[in-house]
Amino acid sequence: MVKIIGVTGGVGAGKSTVLNYIKSICNCRIIFADQVANDLKLKGQSCYEPIVGLLSEDILSENGEIDKNKMAAKIFADEELIQKVNDILHPAVNIYISDAIKQEKIRDELDYLFIEAALLIENGYDKIVDELWYIYVSEDVRRQRLKASRGYSDDKINDIFKGQLKDDEFRKYADFVINNSGDESDMKRQIDLKLGEN
Repeated sequence: MVKIIGVTGGVGAGKSTVLNYIKSICNCRIIFADQVANDLKLKGQSCYEPIVGLLSEDILSENGEIDKNKMAAKIFADEELIQKVNDILHPAVNIYISDAIKQEKIRDELDYLFIEAALLIENGYDKIVDELWYIYVSEDVRRQRLKASRGYSDDKINDIFKGQLKDDEFRKYADFVINNSGDESDMKRQIDLKLGEN
């Protein structure tokens, strides 16, 4: 029976690094909620028309697809518009993931289905997964990583941190905590031990 595992953590916690390692060592499928949201905004997909209807054709690139930067510029600093876009995207992403879980349970070919999302807990995924894994990294280390890898300013990082759950809140829901503050070999060791138990 496929085991459904939700993976979450603050921005800069290294979720992709952790999941790339997991992918290399076990029979699993990984769904990245952000990627699903991007796919659903493509022409012909369920969120394309509603978003273009909401934000107008100004956000389209020359090939008719939604331009991420134009869309960001249009909704930036307008809480109401951001909320309306989220009200289109989040339910559609939830339906996609819920359908994927059903399909994989029927297929029963995988050992694990991992679902990665920053808003896993806020979207109630703790109720539909078998286990919730939280990737922990101290705020200082995350701040350093975000500056180094994405060139973010302190102000931008503060804004992002403000909008995310605090460490104790993540831990309250988590069945398993991966400490990813150290080096990669330490993170891999924690995962090897955990997957060895399942």
